[in-house]
Amino acid sequence: MMHIRHEMVDFVCNLCSHLCCCRAVSEPETQNPASGGEMDGGGGGGEGITHRTVAVNGINMHVAEKGEGPVVLLVHGFPELWYTWRHQIHGLAARGFRAVAPDLRGFGDTDAPPGVSSYSIFHLVGDLVALIDSLGQDQVFVVGHDWGAMVAWSLCMFRPEKVRAVVNLSVAFTPRKPARKSVEYLRSLYGDDYYVCRFQEPGAAEAEFARLGTALVLEKFYTYHSPDPLFIPKEGWGSPDTEIPLPSWLSKDDIKYYASKFEKTGFTGGLNYYRCLDLNWELTAPWTGAHIKVPAKFIVGDVDLTYHTPGIQDYIHKVGFKSYVPLLEEVVVMKGVGHFINEEKPHEITVHIYNFIKKF
Repeated sequence: MMHIRHEMVDFVCNLCSHLCCCRAVSEPETQNPASGGEMDGGGGGGEGITHRTVAVNGINMHVAEKGEGPVVLLVHGFPELWYTWRHQIHGLAARGFRAVAPDLRGFGDTDAPPGVSSYSIFHLVGDLVALIDSLGQDQVFVVGHDWGAMVAWSLCMFRPEKVRAVVNLSVAFTPRKPARKSVEYLRSLYGDDYYVCRFQEPGAAEAEFARLGTALVLEKFYTYHSPDPLFIPKEGWGSPDTEIPLPSWLSKDDIKYYASKFEKTGFTGGLNYYRCLDLNWELTAPWTGAHIKVPAKFIVGDVDLTYHTPGIQDYIHKVGFKSYVPLLEEVVVMKGVGHFINEEKPHEITVHIYNFIKKF
């Protein structure tokens, strides 16, 4: 028993080191060699964006960036890449900011460590701390979407001195529930076929995604425009022959670019974020009741499934959200907009980000 206890202490100490002592080494900045600065296989959104690899926190991280001025760190979610921010990168650069969008660990051209526990919230925040240091910055603006918002909130909670202000999309900060683990709570609400619950078994979601094909899986996620919970039935998530019409804001070339990266790395890295939910619940016990003490703005679509989880609208619009994020300055609900808000309404989101961060 004492041996197990020592191993656990070593594990937690090692995780904590990711938050405090992250070294970062940058490789020379280059344009995409396949396209002279434009993205290979992308939807035409990469002109003038430079790409480089940065050694951070024990992994090699791919970073896309453009512009000069105060740094805006753009943090993507699942199943996304740096490319989800292509419109905001251009828009923010044109407005006098240096937009920096990494592929998070497990995604795209960033390393994907094999172990599930390598995707804990300490690792994810540690990666961003090291990236910020590599940029030569004491503080940056941070914008997150989906999982990127969750990581951004955690960065604000663990290392608030690194964040000048935060704009988060889709996922509001919610306090840790000490009485119940995260996955258990979600299973009690939605059952075993809820997508987060289905992602828990290593290999199961990967096998289903392989059966359907990478491009179709991405189309299914990106075209999900409903306030209802997302379910992936055990008997299968539809036929691999399904044809899905794309919305006007998402092109076949966009899907082609995303698919090219997920076919190379697979989905396991991104799925491991969900598999660490209960580990994160355990690790963040010391932050139970903690507040976010960074200037903040929150934006969500009223058709986003995250805006329809039980109790969330009362929490956001009444006293709850503001009580845990006391420097929350604005909540924006965009009518008729779904989950992938920064792609569905790219110009509007860029303007919302700019109008907030220009004040600081």
